[in-house]
Amino acid sequence: MTVDRDVTGPGLIAPTAIAVAPNGGRRGKEDHPALPISPQELARTAAACLEAGAAMIHAHVRDRDGGHLLDAHAYRETTKAIRDAVGERLIIQITSEAVGRYQPAEQMAVVRATRPEAVSLALRELVPDAAHETAFAEFLWWLKSERIAPQMILYAPEEASALAAMQQRGLVPFDDIPVLYVLGRYTPGQVSRPADLLPFFAHDRPRFAHWMVCAFGREETACVTAGALLGGHARVGFENNFTLADGTTAKDNAALVTANKGALTACGVRTAQADDLRAAWSIQR
Repeated sequence: MTVDRDVTGPGLIAPTAIAVAPNGGRRGKEDHPALPISPQELARTAAACLEAGAAMIHAHVRDRDGGHLLDAHAYRETTKAIRDAVGERLIIQITSEAVGRYQPAEQMAVVRATRPEAVSLALRELVPDAAHETAFAEFLWWLKSERIAPQMILYAPEEASALAAMQQRGLVPFDDIPVLYVLGRYTPGQVSRPADLLPFFAHDRPRFAHWMVCAFGREETACVTAGALLGGHARVGFENNFTLADGTTAKDNAALVTANKGALTACGVRTAQADDLRAAWSIQR
């Protein structure tokens, strides 16, 4: 198994970016009182996580009842609040995830209306079958023309192979499209393990130059640290996990970022800043 990203010197792994996913689309205050929902709460969380070591925030917005929402106005409001709090020191990535509420055309439409800096795209949602490939390819070309950075969410190694096959067929106009390996599923009591990353690196699976790992449960830190040591980036936060490695509940998202930065530092891995990740992902501001 090889390290995909460039090294900074003999034996030194390139800096790892920590992304924070502070809320997701499924959890609420009843799950943790510090889970941010409103634009102002997300802005305060962004500022705290920036100081703790994050380079990117993966933001969900909610409707009046707290449910998952894809809405350009809500995204613009939240983006402004975060920018007012942290300036350009964090990449703001919106989600296009359906969470069971939206169809592919709606998911792509909100991205077009929002024009974010970056967006996450679940391959299984946007291309559920071959009939959706053409529309998705056209959408990717639009993202490239607008200089919006996509990150493909891959829930299984088979999806990585499907994405690589689309690249080979000319449907993906990015030579080095960033991906997110999700270790596990959104199920009650889910606990991911570092070994869950290994199937993505089987000899018959494709390699992506820019990849990130997210995981569920108290072994989140172990999972993303293992990924970092192999050349990947890390995504942590209340979307997937509330628990520190010692089994205690994190007081907020910044505590998870702090803990993961500490683990990376202990392993000799430096953390990246937003502009480092922008350069790697060819994001132009």
